[in-house]
Amino acid sequence: MDKWSIESISNWHEDIGWLVGANFLPSSAINQLEMFQQETYDEKTIARELDWAKQLGFNSMRVYLHDLLWEDKKSFINNFNSFLDCCFEKNIRLLVVLFDDCHRPNPQSGIQPLPLRGLHNSGWAQSPGHKIVNDINQNMNSEIPRLKLFVQDVLDLYRNDERIFMWDIYNEPGQFGIGDNSLKLLTHAWDWAKEVRPSQPLTSCLEGSVGKEIISLNKKNSDVITFHTYESVKLESTISELKEIGRPLMCTEYMAREFGTTFEFSLPIFKKNNVSCFNWGFVAGKSQTHFGWETIMKIQELMDAKDYLKEDEQIPEPELWFHDIYRKDGTPFDAKETDFIKNFLKSNA
Repeated sequence: MDKWSIESISNWHEDIGWLVGANFLPSSAINQLEMFQQETYDEKTIARELDWAKQLGFNSMRVYLHDLLWEDKKSFINNFNSFLDCCFEKNIRLLVVLFDDCHRPNPQSGIQPLPLRGLHNSGWAQSPGHKIVNDINQNMNSEIPRLKLFVQDVLDLYRNDERIFMWDIYNEPGQFGIGDNSLKLLTHAWDWAKEVRPSQPLTSCLEGSVGKEIISLNKKNSDVITFHTYESVKLESTISELKEIGRPLMCTEYMAREFGTTFEFSLPIFKKNNVSCFNWGFVAGKSQTHFGWETIMKIQELMDAKDYLKEDEQIPEPELWFHDIYRKDGTPFDAKETDFIKNFLKSNA
């Protein structure tokens, strides 16, 4: 099967129901490598924070992997299975992301950097990273066999796993200035995924990706149409436009309080349109995504000053959080907001 038919994917969507969750990274990890590497896999923090998700009413999460995790295949599989089991025990199903063009280039396995103080996603790791993506675009394909093995081994290993409901093969291809150079790797990723053809649907986002050919390729191949919307003025028009494709819709990134896509604004719209949704961020931690995007402009200044947060230091807070819902101690940024989420999801279960 090259692609799910509209009838079959519509039936799948009806069976799976309305999914609501977050993009999940435990507060003790700065990126997807630190989340799953053997030395830093933090089962206790993950279990505690997923308990808060269950109590809130979330029934799903979106989580990122990284190609470098496959260097220590045995440890990664053990930790990933532990994470999958923890989610499943709490009735939380997963959307799993393989590649990503966003944020810091030149990823390396091993000890990850400490957070730069007050900087949004100061340590998030591109996968496989813009250098490799550019090399592939220039037909310097030395990394192709390794990346193909990562994609196909992961998809094959979990191809019938009920704990995973969908695969997101490439997050926001073309972002952070790389543009059309991501097209070749994206094309490869789609080909590799379709060769395995797991039982779960495949997707890569339309809104959120960059470049006409990239977006067209994702539209052509995605079983479910996924998109990202952080601005309230664009939410309903984006849903209306994408509905014309005739496939189920999921918003895999939203919720920036500064731009109006609060839970109070967004959840009723998603529910009315039967659009499953995953806000960015859950517990404010080492990723510091409760600080706004504009803080990224200070990265060189903070690096020059070596202004890193220490491991035992309290996470700083802006007055208005950009993303995220809870602090590390389990208290919410806004109790009225979490009460709204709980009540809304309970009444729409």
